[in-house]
Amino acid sequence: MLLHQDPARAFVPYPAVPVANASTGPLAGLTFGAKDLFDVAGYPTGGGNPLMLAKSGIKTKNAVTVQRLLDAGAKFVGKTHTDELAFSMNGKNAHFGTPINGGAPDRIPGGSSSGSAASVSWAMCDFSIGTDTGGSVRAPANHCGLYGIRPTHGRISLEGALELAPSYDTCGFFARDAATFSRVADVLLGPDATPLPAKVRLLWPTDVWALIDSAVRDALTPASEKIQTVFGRATECTVAFDSFDAMYWNFRYIQGYESWQTDGAFITQYAAPLGPGVAERFEWSKNVTRAQHDEAWIFRRRFTAHLEQLLGNDGVLLMPTMPDIAPLLTAEESELQRYRDAAIQMLCIAGLSGFPQVTMPLSSRLGAPLGISLLGSRGVDRGLVGLT
Repeated sequence: MLLHQDPARAFVPYPAVPVANASTGPLAGLTFGAKDLFDVAGYPTGGGNPLMLAKSGIKTKNAVTVQRLLDAGAKFVGKTHTDELAFSMNGKNAHFGTPINGGAPDRIPGGSSSGSAASVSWAMCDFSIGTDTGGSVRAPANHCGLYGIRPTHGRISLEGALELAPSYDTCGFFARDAATFSRVADVLLGPDATPLPAKVRLLWPTDVWALIDSAVRDALTPASEKIQTVFGRATECTVAFDSFDAMYWNFRYIQGYESWQTDGAFITQYAAPLGPGVAERFEWSKNVTRAQHDEAWIFRRRFTAHLEQLLGNDGVLLMPTMPDIAPLLTAEESELQRYRDAAIQMLCIAGLSGFPQVTMPLSSRLGAPLGISLLGSRGVDRGLVGLT
């Protein structure tokens, strides 16, 4: 860590090793943190697990996206904590602790990009990068009151970063304000090959909104009304294919199978100690069969075609980011799992399709941040950021 203090406990306390950046560029003057899944020269890559850290060694080359930010003039200030092996949305790491949520200190920061979100919410850096497999940028952005993006799958390079479930893994980023969010988007996203039209077709997925209770809907109403004032009244539609339950399970079968293919050998060979929730998820993942995975992929392709037809080239879903504000730090593991299960039903829309989703910190409830999202078709990432 290159900062003198870390009141958010957001950064991994590695010995400070300066990392060279360009003196000029579109991100000159901005500082950033990188989730400890990304390789940074002079640092290990621990992935939130002590044994993964022990076997890492010191990296000699920056991850492609880290280098891209440095070349654009951004200054690296440290590696940020991640949930263990990136397989959680809570932000609690049994080995390295829990970063403090700058938007609601009595609540979880969300994960797995917990330190990345906490560092930005505490204004310890201007922006940060994280990864989003099942919601690991969108959840902490919602919880900490930040702008965040899960981009189109493959849009931002993950070369030089630890994997979890490769067909879901994406590189996203956080910022406190729309202007900084836009600057980073210019560098990491570039222009869209097929831009959104000047007038988008705003869509209101009634079935997604039905997943949240009335108190959350009421809290999001002022933001949703403001967005519709700018872009026009949203047209009602439905998104779920077969059912949200079917979407949930097919998402999990693919994620589970791929996660065990990625980390199963490591966990088995080293008897890796895993924290609460993470251990249970990997144990479940170990038992997902290839047949379940392949059947889920058939469902995934059908759902993606359904969503492509719904959105076309101009459709944008206006929807809640998460089921509610962040759970309290004192919540039991069973309560956190129920929240996670509810969240996956809406988060898996972008995950299954590979489409981009931007979350904006435009609401609050009970004194805690609450996000609202825009989700578009494949490749309209920069256009979505422009709508914020």
